[in-house]
Amino acid sequence: MTNPAENRYATIVAGAGPAGVLAAMHASDRGPVLLADSSSLPRSKSCGGMLHELSLETLRPYGEIPESIVSAPRTVHFRYNDWDRRIERTTDLAFLNVSRSGFDDWLVGLLPDTVEIAERAALTGFTQDDAGVTVDLRTPEGIRTVSADLLIGADGARSQVRRTLGIRDSASYVTLQDFVELDGDIEPVFDCIYMRDIGDEFGYAYVVPKGDVAIVGSVFYPRTKRPWEKQDRVIELLRERIPQLGPSRERESAAALYLRSPKDILHGSGRVLLAGEAGGFMSPTSGEGISYALRTGRDAGLAAAGSPATALARYTELTAPVVSDIRRRFRWLPLMESRAGKYLAGFVPTPIVSRVTMGL
Repeated sequence: MTNPAENRYATIVAGAGPAGVLAAMHASDRGPVLLADSSSLPRSKSCGGMLHELSLETLRPYGEIPESIVSAPRTVHFRYNDWDRRIERTTDLAFLNVSRSGFDDWLVGLLPDTVEIAERAALTGFTQDDAGVTVDLRTPEGIRTVSADLLIGADGARSQVRRTLGIRDSASYVTLQDFVELDGDIEPVFDCIYMRDIGDEFGYAYVVPKGDVAIVGSVFYPRTKRPWEKQDRVIELLRERIPQLGPSRERESAAALYLRSPKDILHGSGRVLLAGEAGGFMSPTSGEGISYALRTGRDAGLAAAGSPATALARYTELTAPVVSDIRRRFRWLPLMESRAGKYLAGFVPTPIVSRVTMGL
C-alpha cells in the first residue's frame, strides 16, 4: 500500500525546461519538490539554441556555462536579411551559441537533492482547494496521484496546466528546423531571413551555424497548410545562394506561442502559477523565449519558497518588469509584421536597425 506521505510535496513543477528547472531549484528552499516532465531526460527541444545577454545575466548566479555545450562559432550576431532585395543588416545583438539539449541537461544537473525528477510523467489533470493541489501524472506504470501546497505549470506553449485551469489555448506558430550538413564555413551570424514568395503564412527563416552543421528553421503562422513542403522550398532557395548547405540530417517541429495581446499573459490562479510560455511569457516581436523562461521560472520559484497562500500575489509582483517589457514590445508588433515595416527596414541605416533590434 502506498504511503500518502511519499506522494506529498511542498511544490510540484510540470515541465523540466529552463522555466521549470529554475522554479524547482528556488521552490526547494521551502521543502521537497517534484519536477515532472512528459519526456525522457535530457529532453529534446526544437530551438536555435542561442543565449543573449538577458539570459546570460539571469544565469550568472548559477555558475559558468560549460564550454562543452558551446557550439562553434562561439558568438553569433543577429543579421536582418531581406532575401529578395539582397539587403543585409548585421547588428550588435550578440548571442552565445549553445547546444540546446546540452544546455537543458546542464540546468537539470544544478538541481539540489531535494528535487525529485520524474521522467515520462505527463500531467493529465489536477484539482485545487485552499489546502493545496492534487495532481494526476500519467507514467509508464500507470496513473500516479501526488499532492502539494503549490503547482507551477512550466509545460510550454501547449500547457496542460493552463488548459486544466479552463484557459483556452493561445494560437501557435508552427516551427520547423533542419540540421543541415555544412561543406565549408558560413558567416558567423544568426540570419533572420524574410522571403516574399513562400506565402503570406510564412513568417521568416533563420540560419545558425553549429559546428559541422547549420540549423535552418522556418516559422509559419497558425493554420498553415503543408508547412513541411514550404520548409523544403525554403531550404531549396537557401542552397541556391549558400552552396555550403548540404543534405539535411534530421528535421524537428514544435509549437511556439502566437501572442496577440497582453491579455495572453496569465500568472495563474489560486495555488497554481504559470511560468515561461505556459503563462504567455515570451517576446511577441522576436519569438525569443529562453530569457523569459529563465526569469519567470526563477520568480515563480522564489514566490513558491514563501507562503503558499500569497505565492500568486508575490509572483505577480516579481514579474511586473517582465510584463512591462512584453507590453512595450507589443506596441512594435504591427509594424514588425507588416510588409511595409519589413520593406522600410531595408532603407534604415545599420546603426539604427541595430539599436532597434536590441530592444526587440
